[in-house]
Amino acid sequence: MKHLVSAADLDRAQAITLLDTAAEMSAVSERDVKKLPALRGKTVVNLFYEDSTRTRVSFEVAEKRLSADVINVSAKGSSVSKGESLKDTVQTLAAISADVIVMRHNASGAAHTLANSDWFAGSVINAGDGTHEHPTQALLDAFTLRERLFGKAIGKGLDGVNVAVVGDIAHSRVARSNLILLKTLGANVHLIAPPTLLPKGLASKAVSAYNNFDTAIEDQSFDAVMMLRIQSERMQAAFFPSESEYSKLWGLNRERYQRMGKETLIMHPGPMNRGLEIDSFCADHPNSTVLDQVRNGVSARMAVLYHLAGTERNA
Repeated sequence: MKHLVSAADLDRAQAITLLDTAAEMSAVSERDVKKLPALRGKTVVNLFYEDSTRTRVSFEVAEKRLSADVINVSAKGSSVSKGESLKDTVQTLAAISADVIVMRHNASGAAHTLANSDWFAGSVINAGDGTHEHPTQALLDAFTLRERLFGKAIGKGLDGVNVAVVGDIAHSRVARSNLILLKTLGANVHLIAPPTLLPKGLASKAVSAYNNFDTAIEDQSFDAVMMLRIQSERMQAAFFPSESEYSKLWGLNRERYQRMGKETLIMHPGPMNRGLEIDSFCADHPNSTVLDQVRNGVSARMAVLYHLAGTERNA
C-alpha cells in the first residue's frame, strides 16, 4: 500500500492490520516518552486547503510521535491564496524532498488526482476531499467501535455489529468512508436521514435506509449510532424546513436515545452542533465515544503513517 485515498483501498486483512497497529500505537501514547523512531528522517507535509482542528492536530501529533519532520501548509497562508495551482504547490513540496503529503481539499477527487499524477513520487493520505471521502476518520471510528465493544481484540473485525449513521449523509465524506470500511469489516450499516439528504446510491449500499429516525429505532437494535453534522457550508439550497424542525425529527435527544437501549454507543466525528443534531445529554453521556474518537485518531493515523512510510517497515 503506497497511498490511502479511499476506504475502498483497504481489503479486510489490511483494515484489520491497521486496527491492530493502531492498538499498538495507542500503548505508545500512554508512555511517559511518547516517541517512536519509525519516521525518523522522513518529511511529512500537511497540506490543508480547508480549515480543520481535529484532523490537522491529530495528524501532526501522530507524525511527531513517529519522529517525522513536519511541515504545515495552509491555503490561507501560502501561495495558494495568490492563485497557485495544486500541481505547482505539490511540485514545490516534491522539490524539497517531502516523503508524504497529507492533504485536505475542498474538491472531491483531489487526493485521487494527486496520488495518480506524476507530480509527486511519495505517499498521499487523503485527510478529506470535498464531499467524497475521509478514510482515516473511518479507521479511527472502526478502531473506537472495536475497542469499546470488544476491548483489545487483536485480529478481530466488526462482524455483526449494527451501526446507524444519521444526518447529513449527502454532504458527508465521513458517512461515505464509514459505509465502505464498516462493511469491509463485517458491520451492518443503517442510514437515517431526511429524503433530501439521503442519496439513493448510498442508501442502496446499506443494510437498511430510513427517512424516519423513530421508525428506525423501533425496527432495529443498534450497537452504535453515529450522528453527523449538518454541513451548511456545502449546501446551495434548502434541504429541510428549519433547524428546529431538523432537530425535532432527526436529532439525537434524551428521549430518543433512551428508547435505543442502555448499551448503544453514541458517536460523532465532530465538530458537534449541540442542540441541532445532538443534545448535551447524549453528547456528554458515559456511552459517548466523542473524546475516544479524538484520542484514537492519533493512534489510527500513526498506524497509517507507519505502514505507508515507516523506515523500519520499509527496511
